[in-house]
Amino acid sequence: MTDMPLHNADILENIADRLIVQGAQQFGLLCIPPKLREYRCGINMDRRFFFVVLLLLLAGCKPTQHYDAALVLQDIAAAQGPSRLKQVTAAQLHYSISYEVSGRSRNGELYLPGTLEGCERTDAAVNLLPATVRGPGCPRAAIVLVPGAVPRGKDDPRLMAFAATLARAGFAVLTPDLAGFRELSIRPSDAREIADAFAYLHGRPDLARDGRAGIIAFSYAVGPALLAALENDIREQVRFVMGVGGYHDLHRAMRFFTTGWFEHEDKWHYITPDDTGEMVLLYSSLGYLTDSRARAVFDRMVALRTRDPHADLTPLAAELSADSRAVYELAAHTDPARFHELLARLPEAMRADISQLDLSRHDLKRLKARLILVHGMNDNLIPYPESLALAAAAPEGQAAVFLIHRVLGHVDLNIARVFSRQFWSEDLPDLWRLWRAIDLLLAQRQEAA
Repeated sequence: MTDMPLHNADILENIADRLIVQGAQQFGLLCIPPKLREYRCGINMDRRFFFVVLLLLLAGCKPTQHYDAALVLQDIAAAQGPSRLKQVTAAQLHYSISYEVSGRSRNGELYLPGTLEGCERTDAAVNLLPATVRGPGCPRAAIVLVPGAVPRGKDDPRLMAFAATLARAGFAVLTPDLAGFRELSIRPSDAREIADAFAYLHGRPDLARDGRAGIIAFSYAVGPALLAALENDIREQVRFVMGVGGYHDLHRAMRFFTTGWFEHEDKWHYITPDDTGEMVLLYSSLGYLTDSRARAVFDRMVALRTRDPHADLTPLAAELSADSRAVYELAAHTDPARFHELLARLPEAMRADISQLDLSRHDLKRLKARLILVHGMNDNLIPYPESLALAAAAPEGQAAVFLIHRVLGHVDLNIARVFSRQFWSEDLPDLWRLWRAIDLLLAQRQEAA
């Protein structure tokens, strides 16, 4: 898709026009066509019809919520490249902000819709006057957007592009500065930082219209995000949580990223795991270790494995103290039968924090938020059954899970060219599932029924 942007492909647009006319009845599309390019459409909601939404995107159907979802999906796939959404909306506004919640000072990045039409602005456009928050260009809802454990944290280009997409779709987006995430470290205290970011947004009626606000989190940040949603001071206000590639049982997730083995429906499955999980384990342990040399040794291990994935780390491991070596042995082992034995050797405080971050040890029936869960079935960092388990642990009827077969790995999209056989046979059903997830997200901009 990125090789040939859809909105610039006149040939695709002409083909779309013909197919909409010729295939509407066959594929369950109900349209009243005053003019070809001004359809108002209702879609038979079978997964095989996603391509019709794609064709509508090319043909220029009027922008309803469903059409907006197609625009957002295309813009996500385009990342920082051109897209129809970028064509029809003004560039988002972006500010670095500081805020305070209950005496705790926080920092983050705030993204707003580009025009703010109808919103009277003060303080260099960061504060919008509540009296005018219903203007057509004002934020329709608010989102706290939380990255996974990545070195650049809130400044990761992928996260920034996604925040910009959400702002173009009418959301006010806050990405909090979580210092631990930038150090590839995740702690239970991260949940309070995420909760504070939400409390700040929800307390801004100019950003969270009528209290409409939620959280989106990626990867291992899904755990702290859901723990934040359970915090008593915001639990009733969090309207939705969207998790991409998240976990439920942290022990199972750790066993997977160290060994590649996971269990589903009483069968064992293997996927070669991403080394990122092991890196997060190593660096998350530093605050619990007494060995002052551990960071330097871990840095050398990571650098060596980056150059040579099969490099022997045994000589470096010999330089570690007993507690540091226990962390390394857990990260390096490949036998799922040994996982719990090696886990038990970690420093006690570290094991306590792992247990606190383990969502399977918390009562998720207390959640008030709607869950929208997206997971790649080829995810090589957190196995997809974790999202299924997460949905099962939520209140009945409150979670929707979208399993993506090919185009989504852990958190990155990989979409074939439109005219390829793979696109039509494999990618299209996945894009339909992603479209449905985004459509649910965009529904959060509306008043609750």
